[in-house]
Amino acid sequence: MSTTDPLFNVASVKTRTEALGPGRRMAIWFQGCDFNCKGCCNPELQPLEPRHLVRLSEILRIASVAKEENGIEGVTLIGGEPTLQASIPALAEGLQSLGLGVIMFTGRLFSELDESLTRHLDTVIDGRFEIDNRDTVRNLVGSNNQRIINITNRYADDDWFTELRPDFVEIDLDGETVVSSGSSY
Repeated sequence: MSTTDPLFNVASVKTRTEALGPGRRMAIWFQGCDFNCKGCCNPELQPLEPRHLVRLSEILRIASVAKEENGIEGVTLIGGEPTLQASIPALAEGLQSLGLGVIMFTGRLFSELDESLTRHLDTVIDGRFEIDNRDTVRNLVGSNNQRIINITNRYADDDWFTELRPDFVEIDLDGETVVSSGSSY
Protein backbone atom coordinates (compact mmCIF):
# COMPACT_ATOMS: atom_id res chain seq x y z
CA MET A 1 0.00 0.00 0.00
CA SER A 2 1.25 3.46 -0.86
CA THR A 3 1.96 5.63 2.17
CA THR A 4 1.61 8.75 0.01
CA ASP A 5 -1.88 7.74 -1.13
CA PRO A 6 -3.19 5.52 1.68
CA LEU A 7 -6.41 3.52 1.65
CA PHE A 8 -9.39 4.19 3.92
CA ASN A 9 -12.08 1.68 4.84
CA VAL A 10 -15.17 3.71 3.95
CA ALA A 11 -18.72 2.55 4.61
CA SER A 12 -20.49 5.48 2.98
CA VAL A 13 -20.06 9.05 1.76
CA LYS A 14 -22.78 11.68 1.60
CA THR A 15 -21.67 14.65 -0.48
CA ARG A 16 -24.28 17.03 0.93
CA THR A 17 -25.91 17.01 4.36
CA GLU A 18 -27.11 19.55 6.88
CA ALA A 19 -27.66 16.97 9.63
CA LEU A 20 -24.10 16.42 10.83
CA GLY A 21 -22.80 19.84 11.72
CA PRO A 22 -23.07 23.53 10.95
CA GLY A 23 -23.63 24.56 7.36
CA ARG A 24 -23.73 22.39 4.31
CA ARG A 25 -21.30 19.51 4.76
CA MET A 26 -20.00 16.25 3.39
CA ALA A 27 -20.03 13.23 5.71
CA ILE A 28 -17.76 10.20 5.59
CA TRP A 29 -18.75 7.08 7.56
CA PHE A 30 -15.83 4.71 8.21
CA GLN A 31 -16.25 0.97 8.59
CA GLY A 32 -15.13 -0.65 11.83
CA CYS A 33 -15.35 0.19 15.51
CA ASP A 34 -13.74 -1.50 18.49
CA PHE A 35 -16.03 0.02 21.15
CA ASN A 36 -19.33 -1.81 20.45
CA CYS A 37 -21.37 0.67 22.49
CA LYS A 38 -24.77 -0.68 23.51
CA GLY A 39 -27.43 1.21 21.54
CA CYS A 40 -25.00 2.46 18.89
CA CYS A 41 -26.79 4.40 16.15
CA ASN A 42 -24.64 2.72 13.47
CA PRO A 43 -24.24 -0.94 14.56
CA GLU A 44 -23.78 -2.06 10.95
CA LEU A 45 -20.54 -0.08 10.89
CA GLN A 46 -19.00 -1.89 13.88
CA PRO A 47 -17.63 -5.04 12.19
CA LEU A 48 -13.91 -4.74 11.53
CA GLU A 49 -14.15 -5.86 7.92
CA PRO A 50 -13.29 -4.30 4.58
CA ARG A 51 -16.11 -2.30 2.99
CA HIS A 52 -15.04 0.16 0.29
CA LEU A 53 -11.29 0.71 0.21
CA VAL A 54 -10.82 4.24 -1.08
CA ARG A 55 -7.56 6.10 -1.64
CA LEU A 56 -6.88 9.45 0.02
CA SER A 57 -6.62 11.16 -3.38
CA GLU A 58 -10.10 9.93 -4.34
CA ILE A 59 -11.68 11.14 -1.09
CA LEU A 60 -10.07 14.55 -1.55
CA ARG A 61 -11.28 14.66 -5.17
CA ILE A 62 -14.84 13.87 -4.04
CA ALA A 63 -14.62 16.59 -1.36
CA SER A 64 -13.31 19.12 -3.87
CA VAL A 65 -16.16 18.35 -6.29
CA ALA A 66 -18.69 18.53 -3.42
CA LYS A 67 -17.33 21.94 -2.45
CA GLU A 68 -17.64 23.19 -6.02
CA GLU A 69 -20.98 21.59 -6.94
CA ASN A 70 -22.81 21.41 -3.59
CA GLY A 71 -21.31 24.41 -1.81
CA ILE A 72 -20.14 22.41 1.21
CA GLU A 73 -18.10 24.30 3.79
CA GLY A 74 -16.96 21.33 5.85
CA VAL A 75 -16.70 17.57 6.31
CA THR A 76 -17.83 15.41 9.22
CA LEU A 77 -15.84 12.22 9.92
CA ILE A 78 -17.99 9.61 11.61
CA GLY A 79 -18.25 5.87 11.90
CA GLY A 80 -17.58 3.35 12.90
CA GLU A 81 -14.51 4.80 14.57
CA PRO A 82 -12.52 7.23 12.39
CA THR A 83 -9.34 6.87 14.46
CA LEU A 84 -9.02 3.22 13.39
CA GLN A 85 -7.99 4.58 9.99
CA ALA A 86 -4.20 4.79 10.29
CA SER A 87 -3.94 7.78 7.94
CA ILE A 88 -6.82 9.83 9.37
CA PRO A 89 -4.41 12.73 10.14
CA ALA A 90 -3.48 12.90 6.43
CA LEU A 91 -7.15 12.99 5.45
CA ALA A 92 -7.95 15.76 7.94
CA GLU A 93 -4.94 17.74 6.71
CA GLY A 94 -5.99 17.28 3.08
CA LEU A 95 -9.55 18.42 3.81
CA GLN A 96 -8.27 21.51 5.63
CA SER A 97 -5.99 22.29 2.68
CA LEU A 98 -9.15 22.47 0.54
CA GLY A 99 -10.45 25.17 2.90
CA LEU A 100 -12.98 22.84 4.52
CA GLY A 101 -13.83 22.69 8.21
CA VAL A 102 -13.37 19.27 9.80
CA ILE A 103 -15.55 17.80 12.57
CA MET A 104 -14.77 14.32 13.87
CA PHE A 105 -16.74 11.95 16.09
CA THR A 106 -14.71 9.52 18.19
CA GLY A 107 -15.39 7.15 21.05
CA ARG A 108 -11.92 7.99 22.34
CA LEU A 109 -11.28 10.83 24.73
CA PHE A 110 -9.71 13.96 23.32
CA SER A 111 -6.64 13.38 25.53
CA GLU A 112 -6.08 10.05 23.73
CA LEU A 113 -5.85 11.67 20.29
CA ASP A 114 -2.48 12.44 18.77
CA GLU A 115 -1.58 16.04 18.01
CA SER A 116 -0.79 15.02 14.41
CA LEU A 117 -4.56 14.58 14.06
CA THR A 118 -6.01 17.25 16.33
CA ARG A 119 -4.06 20.08 14.69
CA HIS A 120 -6.11 19.39 11.52
CA LEU A 121 -9.53 19.26 13.21
CA ASP A 122 -11.82 22.15 14.04
CA THR A 123 -14.18 20.31 16.37
CA VAL A 124 -14.16 16.90 18.06
CA ILE A 125 -17.13 15.12 19.61
CA ASP A 126 -15.44 12.70 22.01
CA GLY A 127 -16.45 9.87 24.32
CA ARG A 128 -18.25 6.57 24.01
CA PHE A 129 -22.02 6.49 23.68
CA GLU A 130 -23.72 5.55 26.96
CA ILE A 131 -27.30 4.41 26.39
CA ASP A 132 -28.28 4.98 30.03
CA ASN A 133 -26.97 8.55 29.89
CA ARG A 134 -28.71 9.85 26.74
CA ASP A 135 -28.51 13.52 25.79
CA THR A 136 -31.60 14.74 23.94
CA VAL A 137 -30.74 18.44 24.14
CA ARG A 138 -27.46 19.00 22.28
CA ASN A 139 -27.13 18.32 18.58
CA LEU A 140 -24.70 15.65 17.36
CA VAL A 141 -24.09 14.04 20.75
CA GLY A 142 -25.81 10.89 21.93
CA SER A 143 -25.03 10.89 25.64
CA ASN A 144 -24.21 13.42 28.35
CA ASN A 145 -20.61 12.24 28.78
CA GLN A 146 -19.75 13.19 25.21
CA ARG A 147 -18.06 16.55 24.76
CA ILE A 148 -18.09 19.04 21.91
CA ILE A 149 -14.54 20.36 21.83
CA ASN A 150 -13.81 23.32 19.57
CA ILE A 151 -10.11 23.21 18.76
CA THR A 152 -10.27 26.23 16.45
CA ASN A 153 -12.65 29.18 16.37
CA ARG A 154 -14.30 28.00 13.15
CA TYR A 155 -17.40 26.66 14.94
CA ALA A 156 -16.77 28.03 18.45
CA ASP A 157 -19.37 30.80 18.14
CA ASP A 158 -21.84 28.70 16.16
CA ASP A 159 -24.87 27.82 18.26
CA TRP A 160 -25.78 24.98 15.87
CA PHE A 161 -24.65 22.46 18.49
CA THR A 162 -27.00 23.80 21.16
CA GLU A 163 -29.88 25.44 19.28
CA LEU A 164 -33.27 23.77 19.35
CA ARG A 165 -33.62 21.96 16.03
CA PRO A 166 -36.63 20.00 14.84
CA ASP A 167 -36.06 16.29 14.42
CA PHE A 168 -35.58 15.33 10.82
CA VAL A 169 -34.13 12.38 8.98
CA GLU A 170 -31.93 12.23 5.91
CA ILE A 171 -31.83 8.75 4.40
CA ASP A 172 -29.46 7.57 1.70
CA LEU A 173 -29.79 4.31 -0.13
CA ASP A 174 -26.53 3.37 -1.80
CA GLY A 175 -27.52 -0.12 -2.86
CA GLU A 176 -25.88 -1.74 0.15
CA THR A 177 -26.46 0.41 3.20
CA VAL A 178 -29.17 2.62 4.61
CA VAL A 179 -27.57 5.61 6.30
CA SER A 180 -29.78 7.85 8.39
CA SER A 181 -28.83 10.97 10.23
CA GLY A 182 -30.45 13.86 11.99
CA SER A 183 -33.09 12.33 14.22
CA SER A 184 -32.92 11.71 17.91
CA TYR A 185 -33.42 8.00 18.39
